[in-house]
Amino acid sequence: MGLKFRHGVMIIVIISASMFSVSMANKDWFPAFNYTDWWSRFGNHPHNKTQQEPREIVVGGSDHWHFGYNYSDWAFKNAPFYINDTLVFKYDAPSATSFPHSVYMFKSYESFFKCDVKKAKVVASPVQGGGEGFKFVLKKWEPHFFGCGERNGFHCNNGTMKFAVFPMLRPFWQWP
Repeated sequence: MGLKFRHGVMIIVIISASMFSVSMANKDWFPAFNYTDWWSRFGNHPHNKTQQEPREIVVGGSDHWHFGYNYSDWAFKNAPFYINDTLVFKYDAPSATSFPHSVYMFKSYESFFKCDVKKAKVVASPVQGGGEGFKFVLKKWEPHFFGCGERNGFHCNNGTMKFAVFPMLRPFWQWP
């Protein structure tokens, strides 16, 4: 019993640490520690008003939400995401010439990894992505797992139409 609990805690710690490091990748978080006045980093800083505002981020950028695009790579390149940022899912409404898409939110990493749509919650139907798109606000400091649930998870499994984000607390001062 105790051994399984420790393994579970260790898995959660590893996943959390890896998601945090992915969200911080390539963002010059601590560039080389080459500061002559290191303590000034924690002193009085001018507030960066532009950094305080939540962002509205279109998932996939100009490519939007479609089959065959690597959204995990997109999330990695567009990190970090912050609490109260808005993810906008834009996709075409179902038609004779296009596949329908939707947005599912998975409750756990395991269901996300397996694209198990039976354990996921529909957050946007196939018709909600048209026009201005479906908007999802990252309100909680926890991992969010998204994927397309159409065709019983086929788009999620084979088309890489899935990604995870871990929104962070927004810094109160501008980083050097």
